[in-house]
Amino acid sequence: MNELAELKRRLSAIERAPVPVNSFDRYPQTEWAAQGRPQVGGNIWSSFGIANVTGMVFDRLEVKFITDHLLTGKREAEIRLAAFRHTGNAQREIVSASRVFNLTGSATRSLGVVVMRWVHGIPYGWDYADDTTIYTVELQHRYKVGPESYDSDKDTIDLFGFFKRTNKAAPTKGGPLPVDPGSDWQTTVLGGSNMGNVAAGWITIPQIIDDSIRYGSYGLSSMHYCVGLPAERIPEASTDGWAWARGSGSSWGRAPDITEPHFSV
Repeated sequence: MNELAELKRRLSAIERAPVPVNSFDRYPQTEWAAQGRPQVGGNIWSSFGIANVTGMVFDRLEVKFITDHLLTGKREAEIRLAAFRHTGNAQREIVSASRVFNLTGSATRSLGVVVMRWVHGIPYGWDYADDTTIYTVELQHRYKVGPESYDSDKDTIDLFGFFKRTNKAAPTKGGPLPVDPGSDWQTTVLGGSNMGNVAAGWITIPQIIDDSIRYGSYGLSSMHYCVGLPAERIPEASTDGWAWARGSGSSWGRAPDITEPHFSV
């Protein structure tokens, strides 16, 4: 009886299926720049590109994103696509996931681009149970290697210089600092008769550098796009996923596993 009820439900769902009006479905994203990605939640799966695919027509899709600061042996990423069901009471349930795609970077900084094609496995995305259920496809990451540990030497710089203690007895601006003839220069600077209230010493100032360098993280953009396409357009898409990468070494890793922990927000 349960199987018959499920068959009737699917037949009814097929009758209500939307009629395709375009050759593809578009789920645009807004972020284009590769942003530094720190570890989240103890290096569990974290979503950084999200597309609302409620009402989708096709069962396969393509996404594209860019990479930056992937360094072999220092900052390497694991990437996957995952589908989620969101209900009206703020619950989020993972439905399916692609195989893990490893991005191993290069020896030096290099901008890269990755394209992934996937059969998402959402059962009738347009056949949601009530008016408040939606579906998303999310581009997720976690560190395979890294990030590099924080190093204060990368974050600050020490300078040795002269400065005046007060506005009194300031040396003449624009010229060299006078030094008493025959005197030790340090003694002179720190209180010689020609210097007044002038001192010298070390001072630490912050470096103005990119956060991705400072914190040792790689940069990944949100999806450039997420489009639903027919089988004729992307026949290589599969439930495991298909991908190519330029500007970064790459390889396939673990099989799809929706039981791996992920950031629940």
